[in-house]
Amino acid sequence: MGRTTVRLIQYALTLLVGLFMVVPVVMSILAGVTQNFFVGLKSGLTLHWVGEVWRLYSETIALSMLIAICCVALTLAIGVPCAYVLAKRPGRIARAVEEVLTLPVAIPGLALALALIITWGGFRDFRTSWAFILVGHVLYTLPFMTRSVLSVLAASEMRDLEEGAASLGAGFWTRLVTVVLPNAKGGILAGALMVLTLSVGEFNLTWMLHTPETKTLPVGLADSYASMRLEIASAYTLVFFVMIVPLLVAMQAMSRTRRRAAHPEEEPLPCAPTPQPSN
Repeated sequence: MGRTTVRLIQYALTLLVGLFMVVPVVMSILAGVTQNFFVGLKSGLTLHWVGEVWRLYSETIALSMLIAICCVALTLAIGVPCAYVLAKRPGRIARAVEEVLTLPVAIPGLALALALIITWGGFRDFRTSWAFILVGHVLYTLPFMTRSVLSVLAASEMRDLEEGAASLGAGFWTRLVTVVLPNAKGGILAGALMVLTLSVGEFNLTWMLHTPETKTLPVGLADSYASMRLEIASAYTLVFFVMIVPLLVAMQAMSRTRRRAAHPEEEPLPCAPTPQPSN
């Protein structure tokens, strides 16, 4: 079998896998903008179902964005200092703390939600507020923020840079503002985008923690598929894609930027001019 044949087979398999994943998404989007999905596209295209989603579920969308933004703020306030301490003082204790921080990722969302309910469910006002969901989201997303910032600080040799600034007379806050945060900017932005995306799309944990008054976007999406017309549920899926896809694209762009910063291409040295023969 020649190299060209193998390459064609690889391309064909890649195309088939891509179609297998993309076609259901396209069908779901089309169902959300079709007058009658069971009749097909010949019934006509419409944004009526998107309007119905906004009328019925606008509060869930707004609540999801509020929780996601608050989650980003809290993970920044907790995760960035935690990553700074772990990067500055590496060792067995730091590795143990890092492993403890990642435990919520390894635990199923339903189990984590059940633990929160057992611990804090007795506080009725707290249990029935969206702050209860926010606590679960912070626990789930904090490891992603901490790991993202920690990897950047470790790669930038922050300790050496900070010691150099201290030798020039810079105090702690000056070093933090002028050395640490600028070097951690890529990790902070990537972590914030990741936390925002995970919080907006998180379902398992949220489904266990929500109440009828605190439905978020993914819970509303499940509710629409269970109790509404297929067109409304598909239009809700379209709204979800419109919100989540730009965040995923931004995450990919940030990832490429970080890779280029970590492995910059060496610029070729300028060639010396070729000496001209003298006449």
